[in-house]
Amino acid sequence: MFGWMGFLRKGREKRLEEARKAHERVRAAFTQRYLNFKTLLSLNDQVLEIINDMERTLNGRERFSLVYIRSRLTALSVHLFKIIQSLNAISGNRHQGLVPVFERIRKEIEEELEPKKNVEKKAFILPMSEVYRESSLEAGNKMANLGEVRNRLGLAVPDGFVITTSAYAYFLEKALLQEEINRLFQLLEPGDPVRIHETSAEIQKRIINAPLPKEVEEAILSAYEDLCRRAGREVRVSLRSSALGEDAQEASFAGQYRSVLNVGRDFLLLSYKEVAASKYSVPAISYRLNKGFPDEEVLMAVGCLVMVEPEAAGVMYSDDPAGGFPGAVIINAVPGLGKAVVDGSLLPDLFVIEARGTGRIVIKEIREKTKKFVCHSDDGVCLEDFPEGRTATPAIRDDQAQTLADLALRLEQHFGSPQDIEWAVEPGGKVLILQSRPLWIPKDPSHYGTGAEEVEQGYPLLLEGGVTASPGVACGPVFRLEKTVDVLNFPKGAVAVARTPLPLWAALLDRASALVTEQGGLTGHLAAVAREFKVPALMGLSGAYQALPVGEVITVDATHRRIYAGRVESLLSRQNGETESPMKGSPVYRILERVLKKVAPLNLTDPESEDFRPERCSTFHDLIRYAHEMALRELFDPDKDPVLSEKFAKKLVSDLPMEWWVIDLEGGIRPDHQGATLRLEDIVSKPLLALWAGLAAVPWQGPPPLDTRGFLSILAESTMDPSLNYGQDSERGAKNYALISENFCHVSTRLGFHFSTVEAYLGEQAAENYLWFYFKGGAADRIRKERRIRLIQGVLERFHFWVQVKGDMLSARLERQEKEVLERGLKVLGYLILHTRQLDMVLSDPIKTDQEQEKMVVQLERLVSLSR
Repeated sequence: MFGWMGFLRKGREKRLEEARKAHERVRAAFTQRYLNFKTLLSLNDQVLEIINDMERTLNGRERFSLVYIRSRLTALSVHLFKIIQSLNAISGNRHQGLVPVFERIRKEIEEELEPKKNVEKKAFILPMSEVYRESSLEAGNKMANLGEVRNRLGLAVPDGFVITTSAYAYFLEKALLQEEINRLFQLLEPGDPVRIHETSAEIQKRIINAPLPKEVEEAILSAYEDLCRRAGREVRVSLRSSALGEDAQEASFAGQYRSVLNVGRDFLLLSYKEVAASKYSVPAISYRLNKGFPDEEVLMAVGCLVMVEPEAAGVMYSDDPAGGFPGAVIINAVPGLGKAVVDGSLLPDLFVIEARGTGRIVIKEIREKTKKFVCHSDDGVCLEDFPEGRTATPAIRDDQAQTLADLALRLEQHFGSPQDIEWAVEPGGKVLILQSRPLWIPKDPSHYGTGAEEVEQGYPLLLEGGVTASPGVACGPVFRLEKTVDVLNFPKGAVAVARTPLPLWAALLDRASALVTEQGGLTGHLAAVAREFKVPALMGLSGAYQALPVGEVITVDATHRRIYAGRVESLLSRQNGETESPMKGSPVYRILERVLKKVAPLNLTDPESEDFRPERCSTFHDLIRYAHEMALRELFDPDKDPVLSEKFAKKLVSDLPMEWWVIDLEGGIRPDHQGATLRLEDIVSKPLLALWAGLAAVPWQGPPPLDTRGFLSILAESTMDPSLNYGQDSERGAKNYALISENFCHVSTRLGFHFSTVEAYLGEQAAENYLWFYFKGGAADRIRKERRIRLIQGVLERFHFWVQVKGDMLSARLERQEKEVLERGLKVLGYLILHTRQLDMVLSDPIKTDQEQEKMVVQLERLVSLSR
């Protein structure tokens, strides 16, 4: 009998052992799935954070480059591919169909990053007689505008020709330079002056040392010989940059590229390469990065014009960009060549003319003249002493100034916008137009602030006078500019102080708070760039270099031409801040806009819709949403794996307006429990019970009443999200999941249109305890969703959570605390998960947000105090 009983006992033990092993295999399989699910959630958070970062960058104040966009997209692609791998690991490769969808969207995004190339090879040379505005793709904007002035407007322009962008592209192609240039540009970002200098030196050296293709060389020399024949003599020429994008409405590239003056035949080809290489000068690279021009989209054309040896030359504006004389024509003039005006090396005469009214000269300031630029007897130009006895003579006569003003208005009328014009007056009085480009005028001059008409009292006035080159008020420590290396060492927020307004200093304007120079004026190249960057600039301020002490904080009121010691808050408070991204409208900005349309929108919103399938994914965000939903179903849905569901998935029956599924990892449910459903009394998981106490503490009163704006906000969102319903959750939307053990829980909830995750461990050792919370989403517009996030942040911080917010995403945690502290934290989270439901719809203003936050804090303090 005992033998028979022993046999039965051994059989039962064997069956129990087999059952135990089977149970462990199922548990191990589920644990592996859960680990893959956690990996997917972590990657999901990282991807959404990158998308939010890209959206903030598009709408923010920081400058960015194509390198930034590429790096963010690379990270997105890598993370998203890993998400798809994790989903397939959870599901047994049931979602391999996501891979080709991912590749399709990724390829569409890559196409947005490809430079728009003009693949058609055209002529290497265009004579000026054939150049018009429509020629800009081949001749560049500068020469296209000048051809327009000559051939349509009929004004006098030096004869010459253009070495086209096709010649430049062919040169780089034959010299095998473009691929290496692209490689060197891969790591360049705005605000990295050391790498910019290194890259600039390397690329310019390669271009200048590379041989010109024979076809380009012959075309240039042949065009030069034709020019000499038309002139009846061997002429000297000026070579001027005319890159694509140069001389645009809000991107003048003033002084960023090189011009080479007074060049004969022997140095013509080398001079061409020097101008072509100047595309990669330090200021030009910095300017393109800060203005959002992809390098590969900027091709360089070069104008080759008969050299002018004028009596006087200069620059005029058909309007006043500094706002001091709206509608007036501003003329700067110097004897000899106009180089001294554009590079700011000499103080020019100033004429302000009421050209649209009386035509009279309202301001005439004649400077003392000691030097002038003239053509050298060989090549190039040189400074020559000004004749004694004539140093106070105006560079031009009053009648010539009025003639120039009339020409300025003709050019403005023809081009349809204010113009920045370079001109020269030949011996005999003939006026030549050397350049006409759009003049950047602030759309909202009030951006600069008003400064103060009267001297501010209580602050030492250090200097007064000079010329307002770019209006506004700014403050910072003084940093003197003298050597090229100073561009590298210039600290962000400092006031740049220099003797001469060299175009080189443009490379630091993205870091400067203000600019002060002893030489120069309103119409110089650096002044133009300062206005584009909205940097207050005061020029022509004698003695400023030595008078302003290095390192001392000063306030520059460029509008009223004053400099104060210290920080003058009364002036600075009048400044209007930026209202939009400084990159807005730039090529790189438009690329990021197009890319985000393939990345950020969420079109898959209703998991129960027949359209919720891979082929309907049209953005990266759609793929993330689909993968997240499928991962939840694969992990928790009883229909997916009956074996797992029998062992683990049980429906929790409760009075809360939520559907709950619970999976017991080990010891989270009473050991004697039987059946497919649970009640709260069957749960022994400490963290889930604490969370539930917060969920059930204060009954939810239903969706809040919408105000009119809130209702319109939801309507606006629902045009893009047809699944949104103001009062009800979709069937899938109310499904929530909890993985539990005695001391652990991982809870995923979806209430209304927001998602949250809670993970906690509560043990006896405080060093091992942690509580983590993640929250995202909503049905209202971005502003209301972010108000709700800030409300949640405020509540959590009142209860000592560490909180991080990015856009409409929030993460919070408590760590290394006694379990009683974490239990109270879980009650707070349970309350917030339920009672912030659809709250974004009613947060119409900050006051309403503060009121809701205080109401919640009062209820939570009562709840938490009861548990102590």
